[in-house]
Amino acid sequence: QVQLMESGGGLVQTGGSLRLSCVASGNNFATSAMGWFRQAPGKERELVAAITSSTGITKYADYVKGRFTISRDNAENTLYLQMDSLTVEDTAVYFCRRNRESYYGSSAWEEWGQGTQVTVSS
Repeated sequence: QVQLMESGGGLVQTGGSLRLSCVASGNNFATSAMGWFRQAPGKERELVAAITSSTGITKYADYVKGRFTISRDNAENTLYLQMDSLTVEDTAVYFCRRNRESYYGSSAWEEWGQGTQVTVSS
């Protein structure tokens, strides 16, 4: 079973940037699509961005397009989320998650990380 560990969250002012990282254990990372999800207080968890296993095709939620960039380093088993131009509405716990397939369009999402808190102040 793959274990995921997020880091990089914190407190930042509106307009600032943060870079989240997610390190995966195990041997499945390079063949798995990966995604970043977030959950704000009182809201459901939602997909923010996803990336295929090796071709680097990405998908973003409309509200982060042009501000967030998902990337991965398969040699380091690490997933990243660069977040720029942050707003108060981006405040949430951010989770990484592995998909059993190489393409994120599959519903085969599996393990969650423990999450990292991102707080954007006005």
